[in-house]
Amino acid sequence: MLTLKEGSTLILKSLDRLGRSYRDVLEQWRIITQEKKIHVYVIDTPALDTRHSLDLVGTLISDIILAVFSCVAEMERTFNRQRQAEGIAAAKLRGVRLGAVPKERTPEFYSLKEAWHREEISARQAAKILSIDHKTFLRWAREET
Repeated sequence: MLTLKEGSTLILKSLDRLGRSYRDVLEQWRIITQEKKIHVYVIDTPALDTRHSLDLVGTLISDIILAVFSCVAEMERTFNRQRQAEGIAAAKLRGVRLGAVPKERTPEFYSLKEAWHREEISARQAAKILSIDHKTFLRWAREET
């Protein structure tokens, strides 16, 4: 982790890297620029460059741009989540199975489960033999009871 000191410059590709919501971006901007006194330069929005001292009008314009772009970034994230949810719902309606393909229980699982029930082997040992996570082994064992 990199620590910036007062007078350092933080260079960002885009403003949305500061937070996931309008409030987050504005709060992080305030903390960075006012509390920590770190300069910020946003590559995608050159008007948001605090490396040079701004007069009152320049500060006002910068604050307006910051507010507008923060709002736009939050709206874009909201739209992206909505489009993603719509795409997932449409895929499910078409019968597309999403996510990882479930692992098949091998015949060896059943013998290991019996050994585990008899406390001859631990769940971790059984899972290691099956090349699965021990939580998966425990879930499978509960499902198969």
